[in-house]
Amino acid sequence: MNYLVAVLPDRIQAEAAYLALEKDSINSTILGKGYKTADEFGLIDPKEQAKKQAKLMTFWLVPFGFFAGFTFSFITGLNTFAWAGEIGNHIIGGLLGAGSGAMGAVFVGGGVGLITGSGDALPYRNRLDAGKYLIVVQGSETLTRQATRILRQFEPENIQGYADT
Repeated sequence: MNYLVAVLPDRIQAEAAYLALEKDSINSTILGKGYKTADEFGLIDPKEQAKKQAKLMTFWLVPFGFFAGFTFSFITGLNTFAWAGEIGNHIIGGLLGAGSGAMGAVFVGGGVGLITGSGDALPYRNRLDAGKYLIVVQGSETLTRQATRILRQFEPENIQGYADT
């Protein structure tokens, strides 16, 4: 399945583009005020996805990190914290491993994406928030090429094609 997304500055142009596509029997969707929202269409919020991924990674990496830290301390016999005793050193090693697991979950699991934002969904959401309209066409490569020719007549701010692989 291929996708084509065009950004149009106002509702009038979006409706005109929609009608031009419909005239050539091309189904499309308008996103914007008074039409479908990004959530209704299924445009993923990258920050929400990053939070979910980081939580999932934390669920697995923190216990694994604790086990790895405890095991490393036990195998090496390091006495890093003399005041804690032998068992205390192993537990502290486990806690340090769990902390490392938590950091890994944040960085690998999407925490960086949470901070910086990623993907094309965020710019499209920002444009919708700014009052712009999106025309989305889903279909074969031939259909999206035909839709591109039609949409270029309306001089969209941006037009981008995606292939769902």
